[in-house]
Amino acid sequence: QVQLVESGGGLVQAGGSLRLSCAASGSIFSIKAMGWYRQAPGKQRDLVARIDEVGSIKYADSVKGRFTISRDNAKNTVYLQMNSLKPEDTAVYYCNLEKYVGGRSSNYWGQGTQVTVSS
Repeated sequence: QVQLVESGGGLVQAGGSLRLSCAASGSIFSIKAMGWYRQAPGKQRDLVARIDEVGSIKYADSVKGRFTISRDNAKNTVYLQMNSLKPEDTAVYYCNLEKYVGGRSSNYWGQGTQVTVSS
């Protein structure tokens, strides 16, 4: 129904930067929001950043001032610019799309992309 293709992950040193991209395709309509979540081994999947249909943005406290989420609606793509990376940012990062189906919101996920930050 909805396909999310992520790219941009990799290995960087502490203090470095990465930009993640997520391109959505398929049955794309009535999008509520797109965002990024991350999950480290043994941890739950937590919100990193989210941007909704009117442009409202939410960040996790741990990334405020370092990460920036943006979108290109014409390309159905969302980006996550990650600066001043820390080892604790190491995780699998997942793209998320929320859309309206009937009167409820449904969620779709990408396959995840690994981000590793070395000391």
